Amino acid sequence: MKRPFSIFLKGAGMGAADAVPGVSGGTIAFVTGIYEELIHTIKQFGPSAFTAWRRGGLAGLFAHLNLTFVIPLLLGIGASLVSVAHLVVWLMDDYPLLLNGFFFGLVAASAVVVSRHPADWKLWHLIPLILGLLLAHGLPSLMPLVTQLGSPSLVLIVGGAIAISALLLPGVSGSFLLLTMGLYGTVMQGIRSFDLALLSTFAVGCLIGLFGFSRLLSWLLRHHHTATLQLLIGFIVGSLPVLWPWRELVRYQLGPEGQLIPLDYRYLTPGDYANLTGEPGLLVPVVVAMVAGAALVLALGRYSGGSKPGKAGNGSHTSSNKEEGSNA
Repeated sequence: MKRPFSIFLKGAGMGAADAVPGVSGGTIAFVTGIYEELIHTIKQFGPSAFTAWRRGGLAGLFAHLNLTFVIPLLLGIGASLVSVAHLVVWLMDDYPLLLNGFFFGLVAASAVVVSRHPADWKLWHLIPLILGLLLAHGLPSLMPLVTQLGSPSLVLIVGGAIAISALLLPGVSGSFLLLTMGLYGTVMQGIRSFDLALLSTFAVGCLIGLFGFSRLLSWLLRHHHTATLQLLIGFIVGSLPVLWPWRELVRYQLGPEGQLIPLDYRYLTPGDYANLTGEPGLLVPVVVAMVAGAALVLALGRYSGGSKPGKAGNGSHTSSNKEEGSNA
């Protein structure tokens, strides 16, 4: 039961991270060593599953889909999302500096932990690293275009596809992209009130994005492993400005329902923030929160058994993936 419980805890960490705008559950998966197993497992949910079922029955299907990994992970994510949704709203309203400080430390430490060069690292791998930085910086500014699609259902579907794809990318926050699309409040309220109609529409988009994007990432990891990891590290580092606690919103637009959609910030020192807002900069408490976030990353890394970030775990999916290479 040790591995299922470990996977459950990592899923809970992913769910907690994804509930916070600016933080990615993919970062938690990356740091705790389950990222590649997650990507390759999601890819198995497709036509090849029928082949596995015909060949091996339910046992073959269970192994092909790596359900010993999927079930505890989903239970952890689901339990965390439902329980953390209320807590996050309270923290964002009452303690935004401390919350951002905690996750800034967490993501910054994640970038340091996973940035160790693999043996086959080459100078040209700086290109995907820089590309990841640029995409992480520029992607949120494109998200308000989704609100121009018109139909609320279509906006939810497209938003779900984008947000779930971001969940698979370390450093790119699906919640933050939902915020820039003007959908964060709508989706979080739907989770808290169990609005099945809204959540079902959103889930359709999530399924589309999940299966499509996971196949792309799986292919990239198999054929261009180190370059893809450098791209992901770029995404992690590029997400840090979004989490800087002391910032001023300088450009925004209003969504179709009057939601404020942030587009650009000015980053401040704690003293400048206090002078501008008239509120305390809380330098010491925020630094403590940053250190706590960084310490949590180190603890997660040790709890994962010292495996290298991004490496797949020892699940039954490994042989299944090789076997299905021609069927995917």
